[in-house]
Amino acid sequence: MKLKTKLSLLSVAIASQMLVGQASVLAQEQTVKESEVELIMVTGSFVRRSENFESPSPLAVIDAVSIDSIGAKNISDITQTLTINTGAQNNPDAFTQNATAGTSNINLRGLGVASTLVLLNNKRQVVNAQPTNDGLNFVDTSSLVPMIAIGRMEVVKDGASALYGSDAVAGVVNFITKQDYNGAKITADYQDGAHGNNKEYVLQGLWGATSEDSSVLAAISYTNRSPLFISDRRLSRPQDDTSALGNPGSFFVPAFGNIPVVDPGCEAYGGTLDRRAPAGTLPGGLEIGLCGFDFGPYYSYVADETRVNAYVKADYDLSDDITWTTEVSFARNRAERGGAPSFPILTSPVVPADHPENFLGLPMAFFGRAEGNGFQGDAANTESDTFRFSTMLQGELDNGFWEASYTTGVNDFLFKVPDVLNTEFNLALNGLGGSDCNPLTGTPGVGSCEYFNPFSTSYSTAPNSQYVVDSFTGEEVIDSKAEMQVFEAFASLDVFDMDGGTAGLALGVQYREEKLSQDYDALANQDSFTFVIGNPDFDGKLDVYALFGELALPVSTDLDVQLALRYENYGGNIGDTIDPKLALSWRANDDFSVRASISTSFRAPTVFLRNGGATSLQQLTDPIQQASAFAAVRTAGNEDLKPEESTAYNIGFSYEPVTDWSIEVDYWNFQFEDLIIQENAQAVLTANPQDPDRIIRAGDPLTGPLLQVNNTYVNASSLETSGLDFVTSYKIRTDMGDFTPNINATYITQYDLVDPQAGKVEAAGRRNFTNIGVSSPELRMNLGLNWQHEAHSANIFVRYVSSYDDDQNCSDGTLSVGGCADGFKQIDSHVTIDAQYNVNLGDIMGTDTSYLLTVGGINITDEDPPQVFTNSGFDSKVHDPRGRQLYVRLAVEF
Repeated sequence: MKLKTKLSLLSVAIASQMLVGQASVLAQEQTVKESEVELIMVTGSFVRRSENFESPSPLAVIDAVSIDSIGAKNISDITQTLTINTGAQNNPDAFTQNATAGTSNINLRGLGVASTLVLLNNKRQVVNAQPTNDGLNFVDTSSLVPMIAIGRMEVVKDGASALYGSDAVAGVVNFITKQDYNGAKITADYQDGAHGNNKEYVLQGLWGATSEDSSVLAAISYTNRSPLFISDRRLSRPQDDTSALGNPGSFFVPAFGNIPVVDPGCEAYGGTLDRRAPAGTLPGGLEIGLCGFDFGPYYSYVADETRVNAYVKADYDLSDDITWTTEVSFARNRAERGGAPSFPILTSPVVPADHPENFLGLPMAFFGRAEGNGFQGDAANTESDTFRFSTMLQGELDNGFWEASYTTGVNDFLFKVPDVLNTEFNLALNGLGGSDCNPLTGTPGVGSCEYFNPFSTSYSTAPNSQYVVDSFTGEEVIDSKAEMQVFEAFASLDVFDMDGGTAGLALGVQYREEKLSQDYDALANQDSFTFVIGNPDFDGKLDVYALFGELALPVSTDLDVQLALRYENYGGNIGDTIDPKLALSWRANDDFSVRASISTSFRAPTVFLRNGGATSLQQLTDPIQQASAFAAVRTAGNEDLKPEESTAYNIGFSYEPVTDWSIEVDYWNFQFEDLIIQENAQAVLTANPQDPDRIIRAGDPLTGPLLQVNNTYVNASSLETSGLDFVTSYKIRTDMGDFTPNINATYITQYDLVDPQAGKVEAAGRRNFTNIGVSSPELRMNLGLNWQHEAHSANIFVRYVSSYDDDQNCSDGTLSVGGCADGFKQIDSHVTIDAQYNVNLGDIMGTDTSYLLTVGGINITDEDPPQVFTNSGFDSKVHDPRGRQLYVRLAVEF
């Protein structure tokens, strides 16, 4: 059974406006004019559409040629260029993505990485088991399918919960694989960065075959990416990456009133002296202050990563009316990101007075780290394995069709990071260190019992043995698992005739089971570590029952109306919800049409937000110390969370003033209430920096250096964001080929939020470091020019991101502590240029085999990302730290 229709003109127009190369436009036009393709439901509807239907929801379509035109080697390369994607986490930033290196995600409209529903061939994908620092479990787009298998990507840019459920709050991104592919294709990519040893190799293979009653598609890809360290391209200032806890370190001395005394060898052995009192305040040349450590060069902008993705899809016609489709996919990701030689020790261990290297001969609390300057970095490793299976029956009816499907997915995610063990480190400070030392019977510093020397003399006269260091070094291991099962069935029927055609009705049911668990190692369960601390294990489950319906009404030849309604029941404290959607499309004439939609949505608190918990590492500005500190943030789940509720509306138009010139404009608005967020640690610290229950300090519990902030997940009062999308393209036909200039832009007019600690914030045009928002430059714009002539094609893109305010820093470069008299420091606007040239050598040589050679560059002028006075020196949610990337690709298709 083959369900046939033609691609709508709207999808062609939108594709030509979204990153699209000229070859793509020509291919799509030929598809529309000359051939029929197997029916693929337009994302955002369960009802079949006629060929002249225009979606009442804003829909972006990006096909495989468009994806190739930007040099994309993975899905994050696509989403990073989308102007509607704001605040996604696609750079392995250890400071804001503690445990998710090697993953990528999507954040439509800046509403959160868990608020965009990601589909594969209209079916759900399991979330990543390891959450973000904000406690959000997202779909890892790196673990979907090989890029070579993707036929197109469809993005519904308004709320779609009435059709798909609570995860579609901000919209839907649907990756659709190639259909009815016959033949084989092999591609090889090599990309070389301008800085360090940052290289990337991608090998992909695709094979497909079809017969009268069946088809099969198989794809595999292998990616090898070498790291780029901060030391290879230093974007930050040393003070941006300097921790107050170094080695050499400093010591809080109770006999001196718990003031910090700097190790006498601080500067001699690479430390940075942060004097907190005039020189000479203490006798003997001792200084009051801290000894800083520049950890930046040890960390990586780009992780050392390998990735294998495999995908198989098969279709078989069981009869003339019923088709069976099955998909199997697997992804294996391994990533290693750089880290400091050891983490800061946040437990204030006491060095005894009789320690042989104690330069004061007094008990003192060590404020530093086990290893610092001159030592090799310790890497953190992630291992992610994702499996997905989906099977579906689709049948033809006299007046429509039906579909029943089952989808299951599992993600196993392992995170490993070394850290110092609290008990063992204290034993070593007391001379009872070493794996062979019995602390009950051993004598400090004798035989197999050794002292650990935390003083600067460890660099000269009294070095530490590897034996004693190994004795207190452990590894935190977090074994996380996410599971998903979805049973879904629906029928789509023609129900009655109207002036514009036949009305369509879709009715369906869905059951969804989501499980999440995290198993910490035994030491972490006991909070044995001095920096990552640890966490209890947890597991939880969520069962969701849903009923949904959609009515498509062709009221007239010029007016189409869509009505949708979805009921979901979560049970327990969460309860149930009913969410409607109304959308319409009105064609004033052949050149001008208007669309509008309004809908509500409901996002339930996830298993992790209710039952989980985590400890992450964040850079915070301490109002008491008047300094930036790298501290632990421990977040506990909250079973009293209420669901989020939101209303979204969109109004837009499409206009073709002359042939081959199209203009699309949309105004969008999202209003959230009871938004579920992790309390912003900076806001908690700023609101009450001397709350001993939530703010943990070294030495004096009210004024000592910051160690830890305790927070939780809460329902924020509200968030409202709105803006404009503008897309246009114009095809110019000449004897030298076809030229297509195009513009794609998003302007955020409003991003207002209420933060539980920071209060009301007008957050558009701000980095939003000090509140719950995401980085929100007001304007993002892509200017493109595509050219195609016979076997040759080329494109150039100019990408612009407007300037925005950095609320972490004041205009004079000082830290923002309690506000800035002259305003915030501005993050500069940013312009980069990408270019690409393609030639089909097979056409030139007249062979049946296609040999497509591509050469190109990303950020070909090697522009630095705008500097931000923060860890790593740039905003990882907006800009790319890699600089110029040159690439070459050869695609051979048989």
